[in-house]
Amino acid sequence: MMFPTEIIARLRRTRVVAGFSVDKAEHAVPIARALLAGGIDAIELLLRTPDGLAAVEAICADVPEILVGVGTILTPDTMRDVKNAGADFGVAPGLNANVIRAARDAGLPFAPGIATPSDLEASIELGCRFVKLFPAESLGGIGYLRSMSAPYSHLGIEYFPLGGINADNMSAYLAEPNVVAVGGSWIVKKELVAQEDWTAISARAKEVTQAVQIADQ
Repeated sequence: MMFPTEIIARLRRTRVVAGFSVDKAEHAVPIARALLAGGIDAIELLLRTPDGLAAVEAICADVPEILVGVGTILTPDTMRDVKNAGADFGVAPGLNANVIRAARDAGLPFAPGIATPSDLEASIELGCRFVKLFPAESLGGIGYLRSMSAPYSHLGIEYFPLGGINADNMSAYLAEPNVVAVGGSWIVKKELVAQEDWTAISARAKEVTQAVQIADQ
């Protein structure tokens, strides 16, 4: 079991994981605090910039109440760096057996990215039962998720869809019983970060959490 039940349970409560990258490490903590103020307590910080790892370290040190996931983990070395930075879990856009093994060796919960039944079977073979479906909307959205996952439903696989998900379609994904949470890359807008408008980011997070509460009623 690559993902502890307590993290899965927390993601099921949060429902939307805010995904973002940072150009400046000093923006990381204000973003995390802004999201928390709006009710989102789980993030996926994407390692797409040079300051990515420093941002992870800063959030883990200064905002311990947030669940810190790290995305775009593409190599075993990066996996070890992410673990040392203090992250709670990791994800990737694709499935790399060496990265999965590095996650197991490091003791870091990890969800590989899958797009096809073959990806999913490889993931299961490597011990992963919680996977990132990416890019969800481009693959075919809810219809694709249902048809692709159906042959494996008896195995209890759980999904974390990302890619093309937004405020308009997130509720449909969250209504699927095998979807733990969705990735919310639309919440932290780069222009708001550049303006350091943390209040606006909090307001966007609050809109999402309110929509989730309505959807879950």
